[in-house]
Amino acid sequence: MTLTQLRYIVAIADAGLNITLAADNVHATQSGISKQLKQLEGELGFQVFTRRGKSLDAITPAGVQVLERARSILHEARNIRALAANLREEAQGELSVATTHTQARFVLPEAIARLKQHYPDLGVHIRPQGEGRIISLFESGEVDLAIVSTSGQPPEGGIAVPLFRWYRRAVVPHGHPLAKLGRPLRIEDLAEYPLVSYESSLQAESSLRRAFAALELTPRIACTSADADLIKTYVLAGLGVGILAEMAITPGDARELVTLTIDNLLPICTSWMVLRRDHVLRSYVAQLARLVAPQIDEAELRRVVAGHAEPHWPSPPYWSELTSRQVRRVTPRAA
Repeated sequence: MTLTQLRYIVAIADAGLNITLAADNVHATQSGISKQLKQLEGELGFQVFTRRGKSLDAITPAGVQVLERARSILHEARNIRALAANLREEAQGELSVATTHTQARFVLPEAIARLKQHYPDLGVHIRPQGEGRIISLFESGEVDLAIVSTSGQPPEGGIAVPLFRWYRRAVVPHGHPLAKLGRPLRIEDLAEYPLVSYESSLQAESSLRRAFAALELTPRIACTSADADLIKTYVLAGLGVGILAEMAITPGDARELVTLTIDNLLPICTSWMVLRRDHVLRSYVAQLARLVAPQIDEAELRRVVAGHAEPHWPSPPYWSELTSRQVRRVTPRAA
């Protein structure tokens, strides 16, 4: 019995018993996987999968038990490799991150650039996704970590580490009536105009819809996108009032857009890094967490992820506090 054989049967199960897809996922040949499966079942003395003709049909009861233990063995093998890499202070590796377009575009670039200075041979793969897809990619093992935001409870599926808190902003073109109100915006003001926002605003349980429903109002969603830059583009095209994360507002936007504060209208959001439980944390993952959220204690993070401690995270800072620290760090002192 080998780790390769165990990896293949897990890949088959995860691919819905499709050997061709499993082979693609583990970069093997279909014939190679079939041969290893036959050898493993011969050693075990029973079938892991039942057959229908030349196709796999179902997982046998004994196979369910084998797969459960195979996953545990492969998990610990990965932990041993990670531990060895950390002890060798190895700077190589591959890091895959699932996150939203907003985080990928406006939050991560500086952190990733600084991470690459310490780990120049590290391959970083950013996979921007809609919010509904991020955690599923993480749970399936297709990415190493997820960065996602909520306006309520922490995301499920792993250890959720709070990074920072942020507000939403409304954006309108120069000359728009809302830009001339001369007073704080109210939900009733937003209800008078079509809105351009994130795809999540279409969900019945979205915090945007809940805020409107509390006043017995319904938002008029004219256009949605997962990409904050596209939201701003369609606001400029005249489709409606934009509602987007404050991180997505850049100084250059002021040339064409007016940014309006709506802190008291919609719930504050928290961005989280979601990590796998009972894992040996690679050094570059711990450093990325610190680069995005400096309040995180790396030693505590390692203990929690390894399952040796319960999480007691410090209160996450506001995004505005993080950016003000960055400005102070890069602003040269007067001579």
